[in-house]
Amino acid sequence: MPRISSFYGIMIYMYYMDHNPPHFHAIYGEYEAIFDIMNLNLLKGSLPPKAISLVTEWAMIHKYELEENWNRILSNESLKQIEPLS
Repeated sequence: MPRISSFYGIMIYMYYMDHNPPHFHAIYGEYEAIFDIMNLNLLKGSLPPKAISLVTEWAMIHKYELEENWNRILSNESLKQIEPLS
């Protein structure tokens, strides 16, 4: 499970051979959530409200890179790291 970014204690992962829709996983402590890349909706799981805000802000900034990494997964290529939220 490749970690593609981390910031403020939040780790962002994408998994090979994962299911549609295109998405990424955010883990913060004991919480885990899955976010849709296309519309940034929370698909499954939970995070504290502040963490959801941070993840959503980061994903809006890096939406193109997230889409690019999803396409790399489909091609079985290595994933690129994405800059953290600063």
